[in-house]
Amino acid sequence: MQLAVDRTTYSAQSPRHDWTREEAQALYTAPFNDLLFAAQTVHRRNFDPNQVQMSRLLSIKTGGCAEDCGYCSQSAHHSTGLKASKLMQVERVVEEARNAKAAGATRYCMGAAWREPKNRDMDALVGMIEGVKGLGMETCMTLGMLTDHDATRLADAGLDYYNHNIDTSEAYYDKIITTRTFQDRLDTLERVRTAGMKVCCGGILGMGEGQGDRVDMLVTLANLAEHPESVPINLLVPIEGTPLAKVNKLDTIEFVRTIATARIMLPCSYVRLSAGRTEMTDEMQALCFFAGANSIFVGDKLLTTGNPGDDVDGALFARLGIAPMPLPAGAGQGARQGHDG
Repeated sequence: MQLAVDRTTYSAQSPRHDWTREEAQALYTAPFNDLLFAAQTVHRRNFDPNQVQMSRLLSIKTGGCAEDCGYCSQSAHHSTGLKASKLMQVERVVEEARNAKAAGATRYCMGAAWREPKNRDMDALVGMIEGVKGLGMETCMTLGMLTDHDATRLADAGLDYYNHNIDTSEAYYDKIITTRTFQDRLDTLERVRTAGMKVCCGGILGMGEGQGDRVDMLVTLANLAEHPESVPINLLVPIEGTPLAKVNKLDTIEFVRTIATARIMLPCSYVRLSAGRTEMTDEMQALCFFAGANSIFVGDKLLTTGNPGDDVDGALFARLGIAPMPLPAGAGQGARQGHDG
């Protein structure tokens, strides 16, 4: 067990794409102190350990989604009391992004509760991308599945990241979602890559999955042809009216183990603490940062769930000596001059 951790620590400077289930399981179940030491060692080779990237997430179209994701309040299949809304106006989205930048966010993420975007909405989506990039911010969208044409159009508008989570392991996937397959998720990720965008892809923990499912999810991500540049790790927020409303709470150490294993297996990716931070103590978040998490969503709301406010995060960062990560050089520039992919 110890040898597995040590070997991975000293070989993980260059990303690998040939992880076996056995190797990943050995990492995940290693003595906790050894696992965290290995993760912090890898983290320091690739990132400033005292900087965290700050993103802001806005729901640009809420509710009424045709998918049946068991965790989601926005699914039309569930009775959560959430009222569906239309796609927001471009000007309002850009104004919200301007406020987010003033509060310290460098990446702006826009999410729509769709199975996939419709042609009639593409002009507005392009306008949002161009408007937010005009502020000098990185852009990210999550809109469901994409066609090749959609992916190309978003890329040509200058979209930096596309988020499309695999959510869990392939084996557990149909226990959570039945309206699209695990392969559908992978196909969309491939279209995003082919179009030339960066990939934001992670999963949700605490949905009743087993330890092996968390390991398998990370193996899938690490063995993609290119690692996702951003890996959001969500802690389930149980919502009344969804099938997962009464699921048992995930053990804190299991969550931190997942963060640490992700950092080792995906050494150059941003690992983001996403949904569920309102359920985490400061001590749990501090452990996650030590384990290699280096990105968070800021603001008091994530789509339809709560999130610590800027004042809460500011106080925690001050206690830990963590600073917001500056925007990378050359990021947040305008649309591409042409599509070469």
